[in-house]
Amino acid sequence: MSVMGIHHASVLVRDLKASTTFYEKLLGLSPCERPGKPFDGLWYQAGEQQIHLIVSARAGTEADQDYPGTQRHIALRVRDLAGLRERLQAAGVSCTGSRSGRPVLFCHDPDGNVFELIGEG
Repeated sequence: MSVMGIHHASVLVRDLKASTTFYEKLLGLSPCERPGKPFDGLWYQAGEQQIHLIVSARAGTEADQDYPGTQRHIALRVRDLAGLRERLQAAGVSCTGSRSGRPVLFCHDPDGNVFELIGEG
């Protein structure tokens, strides 16, 4: 098989400053080197993979659906799901649990991009 894994996921954002707060302060990601591009954005290292923020006026234009697990999303494995839930909620970020009862949270970044946060264990 030619595919070896996910290299990165790109998400569209409108406000890079608000997104920086979400990705760095709440999710705890660290920026990484970003090659010169003809558009504004920021790259983050997420384990062996990366998340690329791309500034776009089209961010958050997907119609809302009832359950975030059925929307396009990025899933991240996390060590302390309960602690992360507390940090997100303290910052006013709404979280939804999994309908299956798995140790999973769904939340939205400032531009409406959906994240699935999967607890270890």
